Amino acid sequence: MKLRRAIALFRGEREFHFDIIGHRNVWFGLSGVLIAASLIGLFVLQLNLSIDFRGGALLTYENRAGLTTEEIRAELEDLDRGDAIIQFVEGDTVTVRTETLGEDRGEVLNALAEQAGIEPSAISVEDIGPKWGQQISAKALQGLIIFLVLVSLYISFRFEWKMALASLAALFHDLVITAGVYALVGREVTPETVIAILTILGYSLYDNVVILDKIKENADSLSLVSRETYSGVVNLSLNQVLMRSLNTSVTSLLPIGALMLFGGETLENFAFALFVGMIAGTYSSIFVAAPVLALLKEREPRMVSIRERALRRAPRPALRPVPATGPSETAVEAEAPDLEPVVARPAARPAGRPSPGTARRKPKKKPRSKRRRR
Repeated sequence: MKLRRAIALFRGEREFHFDIIGHRNVWFGLSGVLIAASLIGLFVLQLNLSIDFRGGALLTYENRAGLTTEEIRAELEDLDRGDAIIQFVEGDTVTVRTETLGEDRGEVLNALAEQAGIEPSAISVEDIGPKWGQQISAKALQGLIIFLVLVSLYISFRFEWKMALASLAALFHDLVITAGVYALVGREVTPETVIAILTILGYSLYDNVVILDKIKENADSLSLVSRETYSGVVNLSLNQVLMRSLNTSVTSLLPIGALMLFGGETLENFAFALFVGMIAGTYSSIFVAAPVLALLKEREPRMVSIRERALRRAPRPALRPVPATGPSETAVEAEAPDLEPVVARPAARPAGRPSPGTARRKPKKKPRSKRRRR
């Protein structure tokens, strides 16, 4: 029976009945712990920036010996440059990004040339300063600000400004956690990572818009809001779209996971950032954005009055007289919570007796018949 119910939930034939909004303090606490750990990673451990941001050297040469990436990396590790980035371009051309070449410049060039079967002078060396990485960071920050402004305007126009504020809180949640995970695990931040983080925002925003649209559709029904309150409407909407949101995320995570495992070194960092960010985005859309929206809307005077009326409509247990030796009134209420209030009724009157306050009427005398005189 449980298996059938699970399959029906997975296929969308049945709806969930989770009290997501009622446990919002739990979700906020979990998000707080994740954000705190991410901030510790960002400010204490710090991000492991690649040479694109720190500066370094770009070596380009022909691979005449048919070397593999592992063989070149093993040679670089012997030269204490194991963090170098190795890429193959057009089949037989190798590019190596490494730290700036210093006093060991000749040693590095000679070792790589001997391994590849070429002369040291055939290796092209280009120094990369940190200014290029700074330009990438500045452009990414500029794009992020423009994106957030446009998103806020769109959601405010399409829905309302409180929904835009809840969406921004979810996006901030996703950015901090994704960057914090990178700092905690020590992964190298490359330009591909920056692109992936900006891509994450699009996935998270898509999930937010789907949920917000369902909430708006249900909240337009005044009778539903009056009966369930706004928090109840948000909770109902989340249960209606929960499986749709999870299925969308799972179908997106499968190809990204395949890229992360089998995409090679070039796509690994890009796929890892997408994978972490999509998990964080799915969580924040359901357990951060929607509860924040409910919290903001419940502070409106109209919603406060609706909630108060809903509480007053709650049925109250009836109170009945209890003998002196019997149980307490509280126990009676607990045992019979659904009893109707006792209404006093007038005692039955004996037959023929008039009700009190009713004036007695004298019986009418029958008129005497007049006799004819003979």
